[in-house]
Amino acid sequence: MRIQKLNAQPMTEIKQHEYDLLNEIAQDSMLTQANLSDRLGIAVGSVNWYIKRLITRGWVKVSHLDRTRLKYDLTPSGMKVFTQRAMLYARDSLKVYGDYRQKAKALVLELKQAGIQQVYLDGEDEVVDILRLTCFEAGLHLSDSPVDCVLEVNGNEYRRKM
Repeated sequence: MRIQKLNAQPMTEIKQHEYDLLNEIAQDSMLTQANLSDRLGIAVGSVNWYIKRLITRGWVKVSHLDRTRLKYDLTPSGMKVFTQRAMLYARDSLKVYGDYRQKAKALVLELKQAGIQQVYLDGEDEVVDILRLTCFEAGLHLSDSPVDCVLEVNGNEYRRKM
């Protein structure tokens, strides 16, 4: 997977496990490879291989605290890669949220114009929560049981069932 910087310049390719390791190291530089293995659900040998790769790329530096204890720190380059990836994720998440929000507003407007005042929402995920918020803001009553108008998520769309 190729990640792009926000300014559209190419960014270095980063694997999901590498990003996950950068995230864990950013949170706690004193983690052992065994701790990282447990947290990420990958073998200790894989953690070791990925850490060596991160060190080679200049994203992580390792310090010896004593004969058996290591400390991992993100370098400025590692922090830059980590931050860019997090910003891209946030941007993409906001776009998805915005798309669902726009669809919810259009559906609620259609319902209001049709004189519908009460709806039942079928579903319990984040996408339905966006619709719940939009209905609440528009003054639609949310029923605890199915009524004449039931709204549900269908793929990446909202659907009205009568």
